[in-house]
Amino acid sequence: MMRILVTAGPTREYLDPVRFLSNRSTGKMGFAVAESAAVRGHAVTLIAGPVTLPTPDGVRRVDVVSARDMLAALRAELPTHDALVMTAAVADWRPRECSPQKLKKQGMRPVLELEANPDILRTIAPEKGARLFVGFAAETGDPLAEAKRKLTAKGLDLIVANDVTRADSGFGVDTNRVTLLYPEAGEIRQHSLPLLTKREVGDRILAWLEGRHKNAPAQNKDS
Repeated sequence: MMRILVTAGPTREYLDPVRFLSNRSTGKMGFAVAESAAVRGHAVTLIAGPVTLPTPDGVRRVDVVSARDMLAALRAELPTHDALVMTAAVADWRPRECSPQKLKKQGMRPVLELEANPDILRTIAPEKGARLFVGFAAETGDPLAEAKRKLTAKGLDLIVANDVTRADSGFGVDTNRVTLLYPEAGEIRQHSLPLLTKREVGDRILAWLEGRHKNAPAQNKDS
């Protein structure tokens, strides 16, 4: 049994109490991973951005809104977990200022000033230790090239790449077509999966995690 931490859904970065920056993530992939982990007998904590999905049975849920909220929740939860599966689509930018009142059209400037959100995986990398970190690369254009870059740059054990422009594997659908990439013997291995339900993709990710955790040297297991 592993203690698995999963993030899911988008973040919202508010401009005022009504308007925000976000993305099209619905959280379905992350919730599917959390459900799969729980069914397989693992202890699961799910950190969820603003979504409308019900909590899977047997899963402990922590709700957050912004990227900074998610980072704070991850820092609080990570020490008691063996693995992190980062499926959340975190907003890269936030408005430089958030008005406490709704901004009126006539008073708004035509240019929105932004500032960068923290890169969550880079920020928590020093706290990784022997934990397994899984990331996602939901991309357009050349998903595999970007996934390989992120795998190395963020020090991940596994990254899951998919092309979100495909009708059967983008946002808001129940299926996904992904490629698993991971370092092994000094090379990046990749394994492309056929079109599967997101729950089936979750099972494949969990099977990989279980195998890697089982085969890790006993002194490296953070259990």
